[in-house]
Amino acid sequence: MALELTELRYEVADRIATVHLHRPDRLNAFTPTMAAELTRVAAAADADDDVRVVVVTGSGRGFCAGADLSGGPTSFADRRDRVLPEGPLRQTIGGYRRDAGGVSALAFAALRKPVIAAVNGPAVGVGATLTLPMDIRIAAESARFGFVFGRVGLPPEAASSWFLPRVVGISQAMEWVATGRVFDAAEALRGGLVSRVVPDEELLPTAYALAREIVVNTSGVAVGAARQLLWSMLGAPSPWDAHRADSRAVVELGEGADSAEGVAAFLEKRPAEFTAPLGDGPIAGVPRWPAPPPDLAPGD
Repeated sequence: MALELTELRYEVADRIATVHLHRPDRLNAFTPTMAAELTRVAAAADADDDVRVVVVTGSGRGFCAGADLSGGPTSFADRRDRVLPEGPLRQTIGGYRRDAGGVSALAFAALRKPVIAAVNGPAVGVGATLTLPMDIRIAAESARFGFVFGRVGLPPEAASSWFLPRVVGISQAMEWVATGRVFDAAEALRGGLVSRVVPDEELLPTAYALAREIVVNTSGVAVGAARQLLWSMLGAPSPWDAHRADSRAVVELGEGADSAEGVAAFLEKRPAEFTAPLGDGPIAGVPRWPAPPPDLAPGD
């Protein structure tokens, strides 16, 4: 069923889902509507067996210029009583309404499929933090990043106080957050925020080439289990936690059709044809991550 979207564009081709942030006249500035739509496309991509990889980019000349500040000085002052779209944005956590950036970021964190951010131009504020739970970030040479929250009197959002130090390290994270400065793609590469920088015209071809490499060569259930294991083990207290989860996953997936096909294809020197579906629950005992906390209250 087609999704009804106003601030995103979503399409699936060749087992790759593409999400375009789509407010090009406003440099794709982030709104509650965009947040709600991002949760919907993330859920749709996760549930669709025809999707193996997700690519996220921006329409026009930017990725996302941050929160829409058209409300002027009170843009952030009405969080307690703002009228919001139905769904997760109406939930509360710890007694407060959920941060819209966090709603979107955690929806992508929960995906069991690899997510590639193709950053085309400015990615500032939530435009930068939204990419952090994505697995691979590729930047165009024109890309600019900024964790500018301190310059508008706010702390970083979108669960980035958890994600950013894990992606780039605490020292680099604090430098970018404390200064709030906007920096170029070369600095993002040096700091480990992106894995590569390419000429603007090569950005999407590079992202799609990487996506196709995943689609053609790997098992969806294996990559789905691996994505959840790698992210969840960032917070594990001991490598024994990883060993426990790995041991079960290796046994259960090793008994599956994709493992048999992968070994047969290797021995027969032919491309593998992986067919095992992800399903709805845990993959080989690897629980869905991140698990919702007990203080997440339903919305109205």
